[in-house]
Amino acid sequence: MLPLLLASSSPYRRELLERLRLPFVWASPDIDESHRPLEPASELVKRLAREKAMALAAQYPDHLIIGSDQVAVLDEQILGKPHTFERALQQLSDSSGKNVSFLTGLALYNSQTGQCQVDCVPFTVHMRDLDEDRISRYLHAEQPYDCAGSFKAEGLGVSLFRSTEGPDATSLIGLPLIRLVDMLMAEGVAIP
Repeated sequence: MLPLLLASSSPYRRELLERLRLPFVWASPDIDESHRPLEPASELVKRLAREKAMALAAQYPDHLIIGSDQVAVLDEQILGKPHTFERALQQLSDSSGKNVSFLTGLALYNSQTGQCQVDCVPFTVHMRDLDEDRISRYLHAEQPYDCAGSFKAEGLGVSLFRSTEGPDATSLIGLPLIRLVDMLMAEGVAIP
């Protein structure tokens, strides 16, 4: 089996990948993550996942490289990472009582053969009705300013949900493990 490389600096993605109990290393890819004009969100995340994986291929010529990227979409608008309390408050206020779609792009690049598998895994969060006090309490408790959608689904953020739907709950955290296992198996990786 070729060694695995996670092309990400995200601690959330590293924690998820550890669930598969496969040895891996990680490195941060340096790519331009700009959204191209008229580029659909699903194409954006697939492109960025592929570019992240391929950006490290020269440094890791005999690896299976995993790239992933995620966006949250509300009312057909991409929500970026809020970075500040004020922007997170606005995002969660705008999301109150609505559905937020999370699109996670996933790429597995074999740097030895040049083969790249790419997919987009959707997941929908149906948000509760949220007032400003509740949002503020949540933001002070968890500070999810580096998270698309302004919440941490693996933490207290789940209390903001009315329900969820999608093929893989891990995609909500940023690395769809069910789809990744399919890709790894296609590359001959034996999963315990």
